[in-house]
Amino acid sequence: MSELPDGERGTGRGSDGPQSIAGYLENNGTLTYTNVGTSMMPLLKQGRDLFTVRAKKPGERLSVGDVAIYRRGKSTVLHRVVEVTDSGYVMLGDNCVRREYGIAEDDVIGVMTGYVRRGKAHSVTDPAYLRYTSRILRTEKLRVGRKKLAARIRSAGGRALRALTGGKKKS
Repeated sequence: MSELPDGERGTGRGSDGPQSIAGYLENNGTLTYTNVGTSMMPLLKQGRDLFTVRAKKPGERLSVGDVAIYRRGKSTVLHRVVEVTDSGYVMLGDNCVRREYGIAEDDVIGVMTGYVRRGKAHSVTDPAYLRYTSRILRTEKLRVGRKKLAARIRSAGGRALRALTGGKKKS
């Protein structure tokens, strides 16, 4: 998952220490942050790419395909909206296999407006980004199925190897 470091601790610093990301967005409108985690690969690579989010507007409803920053317990997560429900959203990271249900409207604090990859800025309105988003949404079931199958094969291969070696690990 693309969690931001230190739970909700953002880069904004007020007089009484670090602000929450929600507080930073409320005070400044936008935040550019480095990606942490692998859940939004290949769009965002940890340690290389940045993303920019803007504060979610009061009463704003997100659309399928939007990338949102939201609260999940004590963490702040960046994932894509894959379904809009009456009560909120269903989210999924581009590199994840499990949908996350029950994301309430109030949990969403911002929406991604752009990203920086290898020093070049991109907007979520760029045609290449829109094609990428369309492909990610269209191929969700195929991508998730392939990842689950690969995990099963790796697990079965590990069991077979342990059976052949008597459970001994390589030295």
